[in-house]
Amino acid sequence: MSVTVRVPAKVNVQLAVGAARPDGFHDLANVFLAVGLYDEVTVTEADELRVTCEGPDAAEVPLDRTNLAARAVLALAERHGRAPAVHVHIAKDIPVAGGMAGGSADGAGALVACDALWGTGASRDELLEICAGLGSDVPFSLVGGAALGTGRGERLTPLEVGGTFHWVFAVADGGLSTPAVYGEFDRLARGREIPGPVASADLLAALAKGDAHALAATLTNDLQPAALSLRPSLADTLAAGRAAGALAGLVSGSGPTTAFLVPDEETGARVAEALLASGTCRAARTAAAPAAGAAVV
Repeated sequence: MSVTVRVPAKVNVQLAVGAARPDGFHDLANVFLAVGLYDEVTVTEADELRVTCEGPDAAEVPLDRTNLAARAVLALAERHGRAPAVHVHIAKDIPVAGGMAGGSADGAGALVACDALWGTGASRDELLEICAGLGSDVPFSLVGGAALGTGRGERLTPLEVGGTFHWVFAVADGGLSTPAVYGEFDRLARGREIPGPVASADLLAALAKGDAHALAATLTNDLQPAALSLRPSLADTLAAGRAAGALAGLVSGSGPTTAFLVPDEETGARVAEALLASGTCRAARTAAAPAAGAAVV
């Protein structure tokens, strides 16, 4: 018997970052929007825990117990006194190490799949608690839609979205380490006062209205200067996307994927084509938002 779960990527339409905490994390005001690029995670009964992966950049995905999908299986099995005896197969379509929460998506997907396979009947709150223990972005991968993440991003408040937003994602060569980007953020911030992170009222209003032009005017990512410092070539990608007709562009999360908000699907196709032609990225993907969270298919 096997269960397959489809789980979306995310873009951060606002990522406000506070100063480093004593535990090394940062307080965030993180406005998540789930987008229609998906990984599919299939769990099948097996003799022991095993992880396999296929798709773009599958060779970059760890297949040992450091994989968030494997960690999710172990966490649920331990809570319910089960052996973690499943084969987890990940069909990847979310960019790897690209700031779009692909690893987090796989963790949430494996958790939901094993809950269904084993009939553990875990409550939504229990699943979210396990997700929060796995990583800051994992709870949002479970719920999807749009949400404000506070704390280190794991405490979620659902947000209203009044329409469909169209995006283009430019995939860079290679990844960027999230800890390295936060480390660079801390280095660049040294010696100056970092305000507490607060969600933008204008941005939340633009989401609620479904107003792409208003949202474009309010997109922010406090990690972008750090990502550009570590990967200066991303500035060329951002410039190419804006020149091609995007309403706005920003680094997605910790990068190096860059995200461009466009007014409609047709413009998105043109921007994606122009980004590829510019030579500043190795792939360009279009997607609409918001998307549903992890779901059995």
